[in-house]
Amino acid sequence: MLARKIIQTDFCVIGGGMAGICAAIAAAREGAKVVLMHERPVLGGNASSEIRMWVCGAHGENNRETGILEEIALENCYRNPTKNYYIWDTVLYDFVKREENITLLLNCTCMDAETEEGGFADGRTIRIKKVSGYQMTTQTFFDVLATNYADCSGDSVLAPLTGAEFRIGRESAEEFGEETHVKEHDNLTMGNSCLIQGRQTHRPVSFTPPLWSTKLGDKDFLYRCPDLYNPYENFWYLELGGNRDTIADAEEITSELVPLALGTWDYIKNSGKFDAENWELDFLGFLAGKRESRRMVGEYIIKQQDISGNRIFEDTIAFGGWTLDDHFPDGFYHNGVPNTHILTPSPYCIPYRALYSKNVENLFFAGRNISMTHMAMSSIRVMATCALLGQAVGTAAAIAVKHNITPHGVYLNQLENLQQTLMRADCFLPHFQRNIGTECKTATIKNGNEHIRDTQDRAHTIYQSKECGICVQNGVPVSYVFEQPVFISRIHLTFDSDLNRSTLPDNPCERMHMTRSNTYLDSPDQYVPKTLCKAYRLCGYCDGEETVLLEVSDNRKRAYDIPVEKKLTGISLTILENWGETEKTNLFSYDFQ
Repeated sequence: MLARKIIQTDFCVIGGGMAGICAAIAAAREGAKVVLMHERPVLGGNASSEIRMWVCGAHGENNRETGILEEIALENCYRNPTKNYYIWDTVLYDFVKREENITLLLNCTCMDAETEEGGFADGRTIRIKKVSGYQMTTQTFFDVLATNYADCSGDSVLAPLTGAEFRIGRESAEEFGEETHVKEHDNLTMGNSCLIQGRQTHRPVSFTPPLWSTKLGDKDFLYRCPDLYNPYENFWYLELGGNRDTIADAEEITSELVPLALGTWDYIKNSGKFDAENWELDFLGFLAGKRESRRMVGEYIIKQQDISGNRIFEDTIAFGGWTLDDHFPDGFYHNGVPNTHILTPSPYCIPYRALYSKNVENLFFAGRNISMTHMAMSSIRVMATCALLGQAVGTAAAIAVKHNITPHGVYLNQLENLQQTLMRADCFLPHFQRNIGTECKTATIKNGNEHIRDTQDRAHTIYQSKECGICVQNGVPVSYVFEQPVFISRIHLTFDSDLNRSTLPDNPCERMHMTRSNTYLDSPDQYVPKTLCKAYRLCGYCDGEETVLLEVSDNRKRAYDIPVEKKLTGISLTILENWGETEKTNLFSYDFQ
């Protein structure tokens, strides 16, 4: 008999893609005990070295996703100058492993769940008692008994295992009043992709395709134009399976995708049309990245018109801004352009009620499987947006544990707490602002002005401003002075991490993406954005004595929310240097509660 272990925890996350990583980290940082179960040997899901999809998100100026994802991005800038995918894997692994509250189960496939039925809180009829996974490397079964669970698997594996309501396929135009050409609800989806990447060399490199590769010619690329010299070329259109079941038929689809990918490389290398003599195949994906499968049903189903109409939700917990980017089910063999590309408002709001189950009491979800229609999913599915959803779910799960309430109970009783906690953790919520203390609003500021306490953590048109914070002379303290001692619970700092990445090298594609598809002879090294504060000292004052509250060198974080819990007569922040080695540094926010 194989070994079996039991783990009791507050929160169990299934799936270690970008959503699952951020969910686990967020919950752990808020004090919850977390188990992260992931079926692969590396974290990152579609963004990992095994698949290599880009982490994309909202378009538009200053709309970059922050929070945990920006922490990861900045650490990657520091540790991974050549955008090596294996270093990227270690960055993701490090972010999870450094959290003492996370138990990580890699190579562990979620394969079963035990539930109970009844009349539970908020009209729910099912409660999850445990989930079970099998770790192939240790030949061990793990039973995880948690208070709450989050399905961040992409495929909504807990839906068939628990009886959670879910949807699949494309809704008709009539069903939700969406602007779609689909006449009747069907089970068609977007397909899976196995990617290829090329590397430019100093010498000719030959390529001999295997006999089983797909033979392709000019007619196959009428609507798809391979171009190794286009920095945006990542071969996403090597896609199949939307006209089948992307889960049940996954291996069959992959068995066609790999020959298709090799056939594409053969066409590029050997047709003589692409100046590819000195290029070699640097990566071939044998694990397909999925775009769509099951979508859970939550308290609210997000619709296309919520996005296109830029609806502001009272329970906003994240934002999106990718286009309505729907891929045709036939994928590569669709006779026409491979996808739609309809601009959306950016940023648009995403509601909390779409992140927990309609019928399972203790089930959250985050990623491309949240409660939304196919049309809405075509925008929300991208990984930077999914990471924000993960951070929201992890934060909500920790709040639920602290207050002994359900996911829906967080909506009913702790919604403002959830939103404020997210914003303190550097998550931008459109049309919402962080709270600051009454004393902060009236305290005397030295060497600064009101812009450091306006809670505007980025320049944005939503704030009717394209400017943010102040520019500080390095070495000169910016201080708050109080007439009487003030009890300070926490201090919030936000620095300028160059959300538009204008200080990074090369073209916009190279600057904005954390990883690279094709590698050129002159591909630049990346580095920490030059605008970011590199070193600072935060001090508190009481009875004439100075106490160093926090001193940081080699800073790679955009934002800090620093617990203080002291009575003070003043505080000062001294920025010592920035990564651009200039005399002044941008300070977006510096306030306290």
